[in-house]
This record gives sequence, structure tokens and C-alpha cells, in this order.
Amino acid sequence: MNSAYYPIAVFFAAIFTNNILLTNYLGMCSFLSVSRELKTSVGLGIAVTFVMASTTVLNWLAYTYILIPFGLFYLRYIVFIIIIAAFVQLVEMIIERTSEGLYAALGIFLPLITVNCAILGVSLFMVIRDYSLLTSFFFGLGSGLGWFLAILAMAGIRQKLVKAKVPAGLEGAGITLIIAGIMALAFMGFSGMITIS
Repeated sequence: MNSAYYPIAVFFAAIFTNNILLTNYLGMCSFLSVSRELKTSVGLGIAVTFVMASTTVLNWLAYTYILIPFGLFYLRYIVFIIIIAAFVQLVEMIIERTSEGLYAALGIFLPLITVNCAILGVSLFMVIRDYSLLTSFFFGLGSGLGWFLAILAMAGIRQKLVKAKVPAGLEGAGITLIIAGIMALAFMGFSGMITIS
């Protein structure tokens, strides 16, 4: 593959074929909890996308210019989590000041973005796959958009389910997990179109 097209291929693969949520099952807790309402899902999806894209770049810079030169690469988990936590705190303050309704709707799940394993997972995949800065940015952005797309689809389906007749044994978490599995199968249909290593 032409190296000029590689970041774009990584971007689309992160959204569809290697969706961080539906392929690697990272970030499921907030996905299942917040996807009850469309408005809340949109807000959290945008916040996760922004945090994921930004912290992937920040973590790449910290890893490349601080941890590797000083031989401290074994501290990457701690450093990545500190960077993610600080950035999420900044995003939380911005949302609180600009949209009190969204801040109240997201509730506890906004600060929980800090421990969303999808965000840390993207930074670790970036290191394992030895991506460049540009590729890391596109990977983080694509992974965030893939997560956003998945939670948006789930919220839309769950809102339609309110009026549907669901068997009593499948109400709540049962039907939600079945839908998540079917969505994962649907995203598998994109496999082979674009792959990243």
C-alpha cells in the first residue's frame, strides 16, 4: 500500500472493519449504559471521539519524546492514564460551562470516560503497531467515530424497542446484548475491504 494512503486506510478501518467497540469489545460498559437515549448517546459519542483523537496524539508525543528517550517505556500505562485523566477533566469542565443539560444528562459517565478502556486501548494499539504521529491521529479519530457510530445505532434501536413487544426474559440487558452481537456481525461484513496491522 502507498504510504501516503496508509493513514486514510487506518482511519476507515478503525471505523468499520476494526471497530474498537464491536471488534475488540472495548468500551462496552458506557456503551450499554448510556445508549438508552439518543441525545445522551450523541453527547457522549462526541466527547469520546474528541478525547480519543486528542489523547492518542498526546500519548504518542509523550511515548516518543519522553518515555523512549529516557528508557521509561515501561511506565506507558501510568503516563497514558494520567494524560487521559487530565484531558477528560478539561473536557468535563468545558461541557459543564457550555451545556448544563448535556452535563446533567451524562452524569457519572462523563468522568468515567477516563476509565473507558477503549481510549486506553487505542493508545496501546498505537504503540504496539508502531504508528507515526499522523497515522496515530487518524487511528484515534477513526476509533472514536467508530465508537460514536456504534452507540448512535444502538440508541436508535433501543428507542424503537420501547414500542416493541420484547419477551419478558429478554427485556433490558438481554436484548441489548443480542443487538450488540448482531451489530458486531453486521460490521464483520466490512471485513476484507480494509485491514490494518
